[in-house]
Amino acid sequence: MKLICLSVCTALLAACSSTPSRTTTPAPQPTPPATTSARPPVLAQQPSNNPCVYVRSSNGAFYKDDGPLDLPPWIDLVPEATPRAEPLHRFANNPYTVLGQSFTPIRDAGDYRAQGIGSWYGRKFHGQKTSSGEVYDMFAMTAASPVLPIPSYARITNVKNGRSVIVRVNDRGPFHKGRVIDLSFVAACRLGYAMQGSSEVVVESLTAGGALPPPTVATVVETPAPASAQALPPPAPVAPVAETRNGVYLQLGAFSSRTNAEAFLTRLSGELPPGSPLVIQTAGAMHRVRLGPYPDRHAAELAARQLADAHDLTAVIGR
Repeated sequence: MKLICLSVCTALLAACSSTPSRTTTPAPQPTPPATTSARPPVLAQQPSNNPCVYVRSSNGAFYKDDGPLDLPPWIDLVPEATPRAEPLHRFANNPYTVLGQSFTPIRDAGDYRAQGIGSWYGRKFHGQKTSSGEVYDMFAMTAASPVLPIPSYARITNVKNGRSVIVRVNDRGPFHKGRVIDLSFVAACRLGYAMQGSSEVVVESLTAGGALPPPTVATVVETPAPASAQALPPPAPVAPVAETRNGVYLQLGAFSSRTNAEAFLTRLSGELPPGSPLVIQTAGAMHRVRLGPYPDRHAAELAARQLADAHDLTAVIGR
C-alpha cells in the first residue's frame, strides 16, 4: 500500500462539553509493529517455484520500506490458503462508507471475478488487528477486499507474469480508486510485484470443496462485481467539512460496527504522517472516523483539498 502523504495543519481547541448521545475517542497511538514473524505451524514440503525477491530501501517509495527488515528463511515454504467452509463474520460484512465511497459487501461470493490493480501492505500493519478482529501477519497468505465476504477465499493472478496464489480474505481495503485487492507481503512477493508496489491482477472467488479451476488470465474479460457489491457513487457533500462543538472535522468513514471503525482507523494511522489527529466519534449507532479538529473551516478545507488533489480521496461532511 502506498503512503498517503497528507500535510495537516491542526490546532486543538479547548475541550467542550459533549452531549450524552455523542462520544469522541482519540486515535490510539499505534504500537510499533513487529518486524519478524514466528515460524508458521505448517510449512509446505517443497519451496514455491516463484521465490520471494525483495530489497528494502529507506529512501525510496513507501512500499520499498514497508517490507520485513529481513526475509525469513522459510518464506518460500509458506503454504497457500486452502478454501474451507467458515461462518461469515458477524460485523465485518455490514455496509460501510469510506473516503466518499459506500460499499455493500457480498454475502455470497459465487462466481465473483474482478480485474484491476492489486497492492500490498506490510510491516506498518504487522501485528495490528484486521477488520475480522484477527491479527494481521504479513507472512500469511491473506488479503483485504472492499467487497468479498469475510472470511472467504480467492485466487489472485498477476496479469503481467501469469503467477497466481490462493489467499484468505480477512480484512477490508484497499480504498483507492481502481484497486481491487490488498495482499499480504508474502502473497504479493509470491506474485512478483512486492518491489513494484502494485500490479494488474485478476481476483476470482473460490469455494470449499471440489477441484480448483485453472486461472483464466489470457481470456479474462473484466466484469463488474454483482450489483450488491459495487461501490455506490460518492455521496454529494454539502460542504467538505463538518463543524461540531469540538471544532471542524473531515469525515473519512462511517460504520455501524465499532470494530470496523477501529480497524479502518488503524489502517489510516499507518498511512498518514505521525500525529495526524484521527478520532472516532460515536452518535447513536454510527461510528465515524474523522480527521481533526481544525482551528477553523479554512484550515480544514485546505487539508481536504490536499487529500483530494494528492490521492483522489474525498472527505465528506459528517451527519
